[in-house]
Amino acid sequence: MPKGISLSGIVEVNMFVVKVNKTRFEYDIHSIVKAFFPNEDVKVLTPDTGADKQNIWKAEVKLTVNLNNEGASLYFGTGDELRPYNWQIVKDGEEQKDAKSYKAAFKRFLYTSLVDYTGKELPWGNLTGIRPTKIAMELLEKGEKEEAVILKMQTEYFVSRKKAELGVDIAKREKELLSSVHFAHGYSLYIGIPFCPTTCLYCSFTSYPISRHKDRVEEYIDCLIKEMRYTRKACQDKTLDSVYIGGGTPTTLEAGQLDRLLTALRDIFDFSTVQEFTVEAGRADSITREKLEVLKKHHVDRISINPQTMKQETLHLIGRQASVEQVDEAYRLARSVGDFNINMDIILGLPGETAEDIQNTVDRIAVLKPDSLTVHSLAIKRASGMNAWIQENGIQTLCNTDATMKIAADGAAKMHMQPYYLYRQKNMSGNFENVGYAREGCYGLYNILIMEEKQTIMALGAGSISKRVYPDGRIERCENVKDVVQYIERIEEMIERKQELLQDYQ
Repeated sequence: MPKGISLSGIVEVNMFVVKVNKTRFEYDIHSIVKAFFPNEDVKVLTPDTGADKQNIWKAEVKLTVNLNNEGASLYFGTGDELRPYNWQIVKDGEEQKDAKSYKAAFKRFLYTSLVDYTGKELPWGNLTGIRPTKIAMELLEKGEKEEAVILKMQTEYFVSRKKAELGVDIAKREKELLSSVHFAHGYSLYIGIPFCPTTCLYCSFTSYPISRHKDRVEEYIDCLIKEMRYTRKACQDKTLDSVYIGGGTPTTLEAGQLDRLLTALRDIFDFSTVQEFTVEAGRADSITREKLEVLKKHHVDRISINPQTMKQETLHLIGRQASVEQVDEAYRLARSVGDFNINMDIILGLPGETAEDIQNTVDRIAVLKPDSLTVHSLAIKRASGMNAWIQENGIQTLCNTDATMKIAADGAAKMHMQPYYLYRQKNMSGNFENVGYAREGCYGLYNILIMEEKQTIMALGAGSISKRVYPDGRIERCENVKDVVQYIERIEEMIERKQELLQDYQ
């Protein structure tokens, strides 16, 4: 069945099989090909995956990649329809044979071949990483002029002029905002609360319905406190710059549980140097006056209230129980309780949403006047319920375009917000990006730090990942197990993992 599944009630999915003669660059090949063919299930086969033996629904190989010491060749299609592309390394010129330059040159070759074959270009060119602004930041820090950085992003990575300008604009702002951060002698703290009222259709984060673990929440907080105590001791000579409590939905905790957590946090850590303290309130159906009073009591200065959309039908579809009216009520309640810096999230490309729906969402948010707006392009994750939904309904129901991205950007500008951080994910609708916009003085410091990877971040809780950043820029990570019960039962092991990560941390 060359084109994939064809069962009653299930939409047919095309299979795009790529056969590579060496086990090399599979991630980049998959990412670039998938960006050009978002409606197809891309499978990259190598000798290690049994490229000559695997039979993926008897699908035809649509692209053959042959890598060699002198370059590479591509063959689209089979038989009479075969379309070849060839590339050779320039031995004495810019392209050298070292691994790094070979990979960069190959990605340029693959991208330009796909542009020729499909007749379309991608807004972010051949970039496959999630942090395109890091390229601009590094070049600016080396003293390169803005226009030179933009041109380099265009010529070396085929990024569009518009996206290159956005990347440079954000990198400049990030550079200024990070000037007060203690990089080598500081750290930030992340605390994960992996509980939600329900699991959203698009979500792939470590998150569980609170009803499943309600009887173990207190134990979970006990384990967080153990991790806090170890982390404070291990980082006693470092400056704490920012604290972020995310999830999941932290405000899924009861007010008393939230108070216990925040009381311990402030008792254990020195908050005198903390520049930003964020708690994601997230879901409007988890917000109460009592919980907001707890956040105010512990001097939380930044919170998120995330509608994702202001279209009621879509909220039902994606599994968010709060109504549009509840989002309005939660926001106004937060404004009445404390002087919070309030962020709101929206997602572009949700099932069935049109440009008019997105305009309506942006207009309704503008009435509320949040301090920042994070605009996400829907990313289709394998572990999310959205994957199954697409199998049944088709990916063509997801629409994100230059026009819808512009609606969000224009709306943020009308609210006097500027873009201040950006990141990308695999399988993003429209091959676009996620952008954080904020009013002057309301930028999210932790958001920049997690993207730019310039500071050590200690992460506590199930499913969290700590990152140690060395003075030379090298990064090492350690993960906590995702399952809540396993996290509770293996908490001493989680602490041992951090001890290994932080050896000689001075």
